[in-house]
Formats: sequence, C-alpha cells, structure tokens
Amino acid sequence: MRKGFRFTPYEAPNLSPFEKLFEIFQELITHTSGDFDEAIDWLRELDKEYELTTDDYSIEEFIEDLKAKGYIREEFEDGGGKVGEDDEDGDEGNGKGTISITAKLERMIRQRALDQIFGKIKRSGSGNHKTGKSGRGDEHTGEFREYRYGDGLDRISITESLKNAQINHGIGNFMLDERDLVVEDTQYKAQMSTVLMIDISHSMILYGEDRITPAKKVAMALAELITTRYPKDTLDILVFGNDAWPIPIKDLPYLKVGPYHTNTVAGLKLAMDMLRRKRNTNKQIFMITDGKPSCLRMPDGTYYKNSVGLDDYIVEKCYAMASQARKLHIPITTFMIAQDPYLMQFIREFTQANNGKAFYTGLKGLGEMIFEDYENNRRKRIK
Repeated sequence: MRKGFRFTPYEAPNLSPFEKLFEIFQELITHTSGDFDEAIDWLRELDKEYELTTDDYSIEEFIEDLKAKGYIREEFEDGGGKVGEDDEDGDEGNGKGTISITAKLERMIRQRALDQIFGKIKRSGSGNHKTGKSGRGDEHTGEFREYRYGDGLDRISITESLKNAQINHGIGNFMLDERDLVVEDTQYKAQMSTVLMIDISHSMILYGEDRITPAKKVAMALAELITTRYPKDTLDILVFGNDAWPIPIKDLPYLKVGPYHTNTVAGLKLAMDMLRRKRNTNKQIFMITDGKPSCLRMPDGTYYKNSVGLDDYIVEKCYAMASQARKLHIPITTFMIAQDPYLMQFIREFTQANNGKAFYTGLKGLGEMIFEDYENNRRKRIK
C-alpha cells in the first residue's frame, strides 16, 4: 500500500454501486490533483482492502459508466501526434489513450467541496448580502425605527404604528400622528471583490502532512459559493511559490505543490494589481499559508532566498506590502496553518501593518472560518 494518505472504511447505505464508488472517486481525484490513473490505482487498492465492488459491478464497469455519464474523456494520439476523442463507433485508432476528467466533473467536485465545508449554510437568493449599517436598502432586518422624512409609505409598518398609537394616546380616543409611525429597517446589499492567495511552496506537503488538499478544497468551495450564491461578487485565485500567478477556477482540482520557496511579496503585489482593476468598492485578500516568507524576486530577475529563520530583508518587504494594501483600503485576512511561535509573531506584526485579520488554525475548520470572515468582510457601512 502506498504511503501518504490514510483512509478509513467507507459505508454508503442506500447508494447504487456506481454512486458508492463515485463518492470515493471524487475524494481521490481531489487528492491526486486530477490524475485519473493515480486515482483509479488508489480505488483498486481500497477495493482490495474494503471490498467496494462485487461480482456484478467491477472497477472496469465503473470506469465505463464514468465515460457514459460524461465525467471523463479518453483521448488518443495517432501516429502523427494528433489528439482526438474516441469515435462513436469505438474506433480508437492505434495511438496510446489518456483519460482526463471533464468540465462536468470539475464542477461537481467544486459543488462537493462546498457541501463538505459549507454544508450547514442556509441558502438564499442570489446577491443577498447585508452591509454593516441599516438604511434605505433592499433587505429587511426585522428591526424597526421611527419614521423619518423621505421614507416611503410602503415601508411603514401598520401593525407597529397602530400599536404605538394605542400606547401613546389610549384606545378610547384613538388618533395617529407622525410620532407614532415606525418603519422596518432595511440594509444594502454590498458587492465584494476577493482575491484568494494559496501557498504552493514545498512546505505544504512536508513532514508527511498534506496541507494543500484542504486548502484546495476551501478554494473550490469558496469559488462555488461566490459564483452560485453571490453572482455579483468577483473571485480571483492566485498561487504563490517562487513567483505568483493567477489560475482559473476550473484548474483548482489540478493544483499541486511545487519545489518552491514562499514569495509572499509577489503574491500580495499580484493580488493588489488584480483588485485595482475592480470597480467594486469592497475589496479584500484572503491568504492561506503555512510557511514563512523565504523568497524575493530581484529587479534583475534573480531570486533572493533564505529558508533559515525569518530574513529581515524579506520580512520588511512583506510589512511594506501590508501597509500599501492598507492605504488602498484592502484588508488582508491571513489563515496561518502553523503554530510556530516566531511565525505567529510575524503574522501578528504583518496583520498590524495592514490593520487586517489573522487566524491561527489547523486544517480542520479552515473552511468555516474563511466563510465567516467572508460574510463579515462583505459588510460595508453606509453613511
């Protein structure tokens, strides 16, 4: 049995053979960063240990069902190097076939991550998101206030106003004046532009602990949450190692850790460049990392690297970027997947320079904290 992942027996009552295997397969394809062959190898190993299949339904039949349902596609390279999908008549040519997952499965994996991490969320209409202060908005708060000049008549609460009139003037000689009128408060729906930074330095898989898969799941869940529940919001995702670069949402299942150091400055610079181009007033950066900043790209294109302790030169550059984001009114929320005291102290000072937020967390519960902070940060005060 290969080392690296630990699986417990899986019980899926009232599921068809395909559905039972499909639940496990989706988890495996996330762990293997979209590598179909490796995921199937793991599935075969689990089948040997836990007897997931039966004489009536094998792994091979499961693979054929994946094809038939449009979750995977098989491509073949002919002698001239041309790649194409297998023909309807099954003529696959003489080339070597490779199997990859489809956009349909990519979307399903994101939905699954959303259910796993944010499963207890009560869904509401698209774009419904409250700000931090009441006003003449479009979402009811359930609270009441006195009538003010300019409030529409349709916003007056008849029941509460009549109750005030009875209290203020008595029942025997009923009268209703302006002082008795109350209206129900409403709140504005804010829009938010978010950049999610994911650390893909080598430390994310050091010491036998897989930290990249939970971070990847959080990114997929957040992407699905925003695109489905808050369609007016924007989400950009970038990864940072020696450098930083953006990735599309569809590539999240394939995200891998590289042999990289941690260039936090490059990630922050790219995130702010992305947000400068957004029209939304509300902007924020989420950063998921487990390691100290250890790399800078110099003006001549070379890299300055130092993995020993905290390098003062690199750290000061990070503080400068945090201060710059603060001047641009861009809060940075750092989710630190580490408990080293000296790294926690660095994050505290980094957060102070930005006037942002920091969470020091293990992998469990990371998604819930990111969602809670996403909700809180979207609340914009209306004066």
